[in-house]
Amino acid sequence: MVDLRGREDAPAVLVYPANAVVVVSGLPGSGKSTLMERWSNAAPAIDPRAVRLACEAAMPDWLPYGVYRPWARLRHFQWLRRRIRRMSPLLVHDCGSRPWLRRWLARHSRREQRELHVVLLDVGVDEALTGQKARGRWAPPCVFARHQRGLDRLLRAVSGPDTAYPDDAVRPVPEPVAEAASMVLLDRISRKHVGAAVFGLLP
Repeated sequence: MVDLRGREDAPAVLVYPANAVVVVSGLPGSGKSTLMERWSNAAPAIDPRAVRLACEAAMPDWLPYGVYRPWARLRHFQWLRRRIRRMSPLLVHDCGSRPWLRRWLARHSRREQRELHVVLLDVGVDEALTGQKARGRWAPPCVFARHQRGLDRLLRAVSGPDTAYPDDAVRPVPEPVAEAASMVLLDRISRKHVGAAVFGLLP
């Protein structure tokens, strides 16, 4: 685990194995989509919103999303499995509050001899709400609160004091994220400095 929160000297590039699956996590509005767009030249991205929009386009306008949400989620998981089976690198958009989803991704990645890596955006509630306002899309309050509770539990687990490691040291991945080969913590300050991800050796 590498904690880059508050670091003005955060690296401009993060380097991963050539076939890594990198999960970008954080609250709705925290900047996941923006970060993944900056990294999009390096790897294809899986965003559940794309699946939702595709399903909405195929359904009549009068049908509420809640009715066909299970179908949309099934399509999303099928998409993930197909992409994981390919050996190209992959970016996955996720809120980060659901441990079972990380474990599912890690299990399917291991079957293909691939590693799962996590990038967690810790920007705070106010910044996430500002991000939602800027993009003009709002997560329902109950959904946002559920993600906030799950992410808070994760952050408490990974941010606890550890006197064996100085603040800028590379630490072991915490137990709640043990399925990941690495974890990078970013915040509002360091997020803007990491401009790219590279999969494989640097040229």
